[in-house]
Amino acid sequence: MRIASFVVLVIVLNGFAQWLYNLPRYVGPDVPKGKLNSLSFAPFREGQSPLEEKFPTPEQLDADLRLLADKTLTIRTYASAEGSMPAIPPLARKYGLKMTQGAWLGIVKKDHQKEIQELIRAANAYPDVIKRVIVGNEVLLRGDFGPKELIGYIRQVKQAVKQPVSYADVWSMYMKYPELIREVDFITIHILPYWEDEPISVDQAPAHIERIYKHVRHEADLIAPGKPILIGESGWPSAGRQRGWAIPGIVNEAKFIRGLIKVANENGFDYNIVEAINQSWKSEFEGIVGANWGLFSVDRKEVFPLTGKVYEHAEWHKELVASTLIFLIAVLGYNKRLQRLTALRLASFLLFIQLLGFLLVNQLDNLWYTSYSDWQRLQSLLIVGLNAVLGGLITHRAYCLLSGQTNRPKLGSWLYTSYLLFAAFAIYKTFGLALAGRYLSFPLVSAYLPAAGIFALILIRYVTERQYSAAALEINRLVGDGHRKFPYDKIVGYGLIFTGLALIIGEFIAFAASRDFILAYPDIRERSAWAFIFTITNYQMLAWLACVGILAVPLLMRENKLSDDKIKVIKPLV
Repeated sequence: MRIASFVVLVIVLNGFAQWLYNLPRYVGPDVPKGKLNSLSFAPFREGQSPLEEKFPTPEQLDADLRLLADKTLTIRTYASAEGSMPAIPPLARKYGLKMTQGAWLGIVKKDHQKEIQELIRAANAYPDVIKRVIVGNEVLLRGDFGPKELIGYIRQVKQAVKQPVSYADVWSMYMKYPELIREVDFITIHILPYWEDEPISVDQAPAHIERIYKHVRHEADLIAPGKPILIGESGWPSAGRQRGWAIPGIVNEAKFIRGLIKVANENGFDYNIVEAINQSWKSEFEGIVGANWGLFSVDRKEVFPLTGKVYEHAEWHKELVASTLIFLIAVLGYNKRLQRLTALRLASFLLFIQLLGFLLVNQLDNLWYTSYSDWQRLQSLLIVGLNAVLGGLITHRAYCLLSGQTNRPKLGSWLYTSYLLFAAFAIYKTFGLALAGRYLSFPLVSAYLPAAGIFALILIRYVTERQYSAAALEINRLVGDGHRKFPYDKIVGYGLIFTGLALIIGEFIAFAASRDFILAYPDIRERSAWAFIFTITNYQMLAWLACVGILAVPLLMRENKLSDDKIKVIKPLV
């Protein structure tokens, strides 16, 4: 009866905590009539990619445009000629959508004239649908070719169509190449606060957009007074790595869009939001963050609504059910042995296994959602499987410590080996983040369970054995393995520490050496101070470093000489 009461209490506490954390949030005024003015439309589904020339079918395009007709008045496209792209204008007409048609130019496309000619043909064939055209997207930013060649393509299209013609790039490219302002009929700028060299928080983003727009307006009026400006891309990612104070998230994406629309309506700005649908193919070169800018997921489920409150995790109740089932299975497995524990230790053990169950389910949900191919899903299942094994081993070790029993040597050996595997994984990931982390996400969900498990074992050892010396943290004592299996534990521990320090330095340099950051802070001392602030206030990085540190400590406490007598000391329960 006592066990049943504690089990019910833990389940209720878990449900309450998850419900409280996942309450819907107010993100700003509703989008007027629930429809956007314009939305970027890249129609690719999982397994499709413009880089591999795998395009959606006309039937899939039809389904997408029918879906978007309820969300936007206009769509912006980026290519005209390849695959099924020529089918978009007649389908847009079918669903009452207007278009800003684009032509893709760049080093990956060999036949620029084919793209230009299809843009011209479509603009002349569907003038009631295609209201504006854009020749090239971020060509100058990528360095595909220079402004002279680009202007040649712009002039060619202007001579052949009646619609206004533009070129789209980040706003600073128009400042760098002001000759473009004279050539285009309207100026198309991208303002993406998340990607700024000095990242902007989601709460400051609307004011930043207003400031940048007015700056471009001022500079453009010096060259071509009154020329229209379109914010061709502005958005926020719903998942991925934090940059400075720019934090991805579903709530933040919804908050950004509503804030953008509010400031646009107040100032009369013309805007287009990126993007309609999450693009899994972008994960290959932009990571998780590049694949998650859409109103809809890659399987065409709504990520968040344009009206009403927004959930960060709308299906949290499924995780609650799954974690509760794992908890109950573990309780059944230990049912008879739980009678040996005092009330306090029983409650602690039950809370611990419920925590591990939640972390495992949350890990699977996050990794699966951010896996975009069969190979990535296989890796996710492998990571979750290893975490499940480690979780089971840590659970048993925790029970042995709480009940005063010795750990079986074989189980201790498995726990020790699993621990080293995760330590090696952490070194590999941290090193990659330190070298080139711009598009790499912090793998927090992969390390939460190992770090939380090891930290819990440390606490349990202190409480149950009353061993308050640093030696109690030693890895073999912690996992219950009295055999010296790997003589270089400290090297692994130092590897974790050094790669952690390298990550901090890499994040700092990424800010301090960026072009716009240097322009904003020309004084090296001020620039260094702000780069340091942006680095150390990145909570995702700090959480990852905390996990790395927890994994490192038991390895660094490794004694040079250990005897079985020292290792197997288990004091009686108090």
